[in-house]
Amino acid sequence: MRAIYFDCFAGISGDMIVGALVDLGLDPDDLISELKKLPVEGFRVELSDVEKQGIRAKAFRVYLEHETGERLADVEFRESAVLTPDAGTHAEHHSHTHTHAHTHAHNHLSEILECIEQSKLSERVRSQASAIFNRLGAAEAKVHGVPLEKVHLHEVGGLDAIVDITSAAIGLEKLGVDAVLASPLHLGGGFVRTSHGVLPVPAPATAELLAGAQVYTTEISGELVTPTGAAILMNFIQRFGPLPRMHVLGVGYGAGSRDRSFPNVLRAYLGELPLEEETVPARLPRFPHQEQHNVPLTPAGYQEGLAVVLESNIDDSNPQMFEYLMDRLFEAGALDVGLLPISMKKNRPGVALQVMAHPENVDDLLRIIFEESTTIGVRSYPVTKHMLPRQIETVETEFGSVRVKIARLGAKVVNVKPEYEDCRALAIQLGLPIKEVYLAAMNAVSRQNDEIRAPEPNKAQP
Repeated sequence: MRAIYFDCFAGISGDMIVGALVDLGLDPDDLISELKKLPVEGFRVELSDVEKQGIRAKAFRVYLEHETGERLADVEFRESAVLTPDAGTHAEHHSHTHTHAHTHAHNHLSEILECIEQSKLSERVRSQASAIFNRLGAAEAKVHGVPLEKVHLHEVGGLDAIVDITSAAIGLEKLGVDAVLASPLHLGGGFVRTSHGVLPVPAPATAELLAGAQVYTTEISGELVTPTGAAILMNFIQRFGPLPRMHVLGVGYGAGSRDRSFPNVLRAYLGELPLEEETVPARLPRFPHQEQHNVPLTPAGYQEGLAVVLESNIDDSNPQMFEYLMDRLFEAGALDVGLLPISMKKNRPGVALQVMAHPENVDDLLRIIFEESTTIGVRSYPVTKHMLPRQIETVETEFGSVRVKIARLGAKVVNVKPEYEDCRALAIQLGLPIKEVYLAAMNAVSRQNDEIRAPEPNKAQP
């Protein structure tokens, strides 16, 4: 399994991620060629070598065209109103220009998603870029208490953010990355100036995006983790922790814009994980279409949302193919995928494929079902989802950190469930029965919050 490990001692941002991917071997010409597939104009991409405290790193910069001339995009640089390009050695230089009289503003989530969907990028890149922006939108909606469709993405909705996010998705695909791992995130501190006023570091939307991440702060002042960097990483991340045992294929450095008292770079290791490392993925919880959980509660204490069920009975497919089909469906935003054994005509054993879809994903998911399975017909019908509001908390056990999902009906906690992948990873790492880790997590929840009462151990389902 090919993996990338981000060493985030100086934080992480969108331009740092892309710079590191280029330094690892992403062909700048390939990247520029892919960016031409976006239906937008008015920007120029520049890649150059710079020096940060003695470390050579790749700088990725986006310049925007304006009536008054060209300026360096400043989505990721909000500690001051003035921004100057990094000084450094520009031994290599690649640039690309889209000229247009006016830079198009893309600040509403629907406009951004439409822009990505109308592009000629690969389905995987479109899906990942859209998922990242949905994360950003959901975080802003929650922080500001507004419906998702009314969110205006001031800091992270510009053309430069579209280029950064799309470039990151392109780079991971081009480098053949199967798994993304990262160190705990160095957040920084102090305050930043935004369109909402002066906000603490990390900015509230960034903090919301980092639910489930491992983070820390030091005396360093400044915004080290940006909203775009957080959204990209949390969309792809499978595990936080120290650098795992891997066969290193290359090391790359992506430069941050600012000069600091330490090397302001993101270090990335590209390598092959040994088989035993592949068995401990510890994925973060999936949050497809988080907006469905940002609706008001019903009087009964739960949330409601519309969904579409896609069904097909299949009796002529190699069963090995279903794993890949499920992976692609989940990657494209399926809310859930189920496979049920059934008996079909002529007493043939078959499989009933059932996919729960958000309405806007139906066409994409149908295309995947037709491409990746042998079916020639799919049934669909609308349903109403009744959902308990839930939150993710991280608890500390004697074995390590475990994320826990807490669901409420009104004000009452009705379900507490440790994340299975976290428990599994710790059990494998420490050579323990998984039920010991699971029970330790349940006990930690009870100790941490008196209002939460965990279910009886023999009734808990990991």
